[in-house]
Amino acid sequence: MRRMHRIGSGLPAGDGVAVFNRVYLSVTRELQRRLATGWFTDPAGAEELGARFAGRYLDAVEASRRGSRTPSCWRPLFHFRRHPSVHALQFATAGINAHIGHDLPLALLETCEARGCEPDALESDFERIGDLLTGLEERIREELMPGPDLLDVADPLTHLVGSWSLEMARSGAWAAFRALWGLRGLPELAADFAQRLDESVGMAGRCLLTPLPPLPRCGRRDRAERAR
Repeated sequence: MRRMHRIGSGLPAGDGVAVFNRVYLSVTRELQRRLATGWFTDPAGAEELGARFAGRYLDAVEASRRGSRTPSCWRPLFHFRRHPSVHALQFATAGINAHIGHDLPLALLETCEARGCEPDALESDFERIGDLLTGLEERIREELMPGPDLLDVADPLTHLVGSWSLEMARSGAWAAFRALWGLRGLPELAADFAQRLDESVGMAGRCLLTPLPPLPRCGRRDRAERAR
C-alpha cells in the first residue's frame, strides 16, 4: 500500500489515475482486513494473488511515469487522465475495467504457476475477492456520482457507466484465465490471446472515457430531496 500512497500523494485530486488510486486503496485496505480475519479459504494464496494483481497496476503507473510503453488496457486512463470533460466515476470505472479485465487473468495465471496449483484451487477465493469488489462498487458509484440521481437513466454519465458490468468483467476474467491456462503448452497462441485481451479491454476503456457535457451541480442533499 505504500506505493499506492506515494502515487496518490504526488498527483492532484482530479487526476484520473489519482481517482482510481483512491478507489484501489480502499479495496486494498478491505482486502488486508479480511486477510487478517481469516475470511479466505487459503490466505497465503489470496495474499499472493492480491500482490501480483496490484503489482500489474503499479508497474503500469511506473511505466507511464517513465514514458515507457504501457499495456493497452491502461493507455486510455493515462491519456485522458486530465481531460476536463471526463468525470471521476468514468476514471474509476475505466481503471477497474483495465485491472479486472486484463490484469486479473494474468495475475491468476502467475499465481497458479508460482504455487504449482490448478485453477480450481483459486476459484473459491477468486469468488470471495469478487464479492468484496461487488460490495464496494455501489459505494464507489454513490461517492463519485456528482450529478443527478442514479435512477436518472437519461443522464449520459449514468447511461455510460451503466453499460459496464463488474459481474460480467469478473466472469470474463475467470474465462480468460482458464483459456490462458489451457494454452500453457502453446506459447505463441497464449501470447496472441493475451495481446488481444489487452487490446479489447483497452478499447472498452476508451469508450468508458468518452468526454461528456458538464453535469448539473447537484449534491447529495439535492438528490435526496428529488427522491422524496
